[in-house]
Amino acid sequence: MNQAQLLDTPTPDTTTPAPPARGRAERRKEDSRQARKRSLAARYLGYVGYFVGAGLISGAVVHHPLDPARYLRIAVYGVLVFLAATVINEFLLTRERPGWARTLVVIGSSLLLSFGIGMLSGGLQHFDDFPARGAVLVPAGLVVSFIAYVIKDADIPTRRIFGLVGLAVLVVAALGYFGLRQVAASMESAPGGGHSHGTAEEPAADDHAPAATPSAVTTPVPGASPAATPDSQTPIQSDGHAHGH
Repeated sequence: MNQAQLLDTPTPDTTTPAPPARGRAERRKEDSRQARKRSLAARYLGYVGYFVGAGLISGAVVHHPLDPARYLRIAVYGVLVFLAATVINEFLLTRERPGWARTLVVIGSSLLLSFGIGMLSGGLQHFDDFPARGAVLVPAGLVVSFIAYVIKDADIPTRRIFGLVGLAVLVVAALGYFGLRQVAASMESAPGGGHSHGTAEEPAADDHAPAATPSAVTTPVPGASPAATPDSQTPIQSDGHAHGH
């Protein structure tokens, strides 16, 4: 084999192709798979914390006018539980830790999301008890929770808030507000609508009840027999009922 033939012989390519760069969605799937292999207790607490925190906030938002100090404390407890669940799910159970800017965004949007879910669920659950308040909380909670969810999810661009889905949420919230206001007005005008969470009030005294008449004062007459006792007195007129002895 001459030199020209040796030069024309292709040399085998020993370089291995670089693996394609993974996208953000693929990395998040991998993080989720790794998170599922980790502590069961941490995953359980992170999952339950969302619902417990939202439940405490929903009850506090609806019942706040009844006892502001008490339900303010309950709302604070719910916020702390929800934020603790956010820290577990978003920071402890993930391989990639976000920076400080993203951390503040996640915490702030999680706080807003907890109140949005609390307003929505509490307004629906206690609509019969507080119709006028529920008519405001339900649509407001729908809008707040949607905005907070979009901000919280790093895979969703923030401009999607003003997209078709955001417009649909806004229309549903507006229609729900006007519809629930009509329902609340009809429930409040109906007698006996709703029930109170406070203590039952004592029945008022009957203003039309006959007042007790003072006993008659008799002047003793000289030589007359002693007055008969009330038990031995005979009524002047019969009441029409026979009393057998």
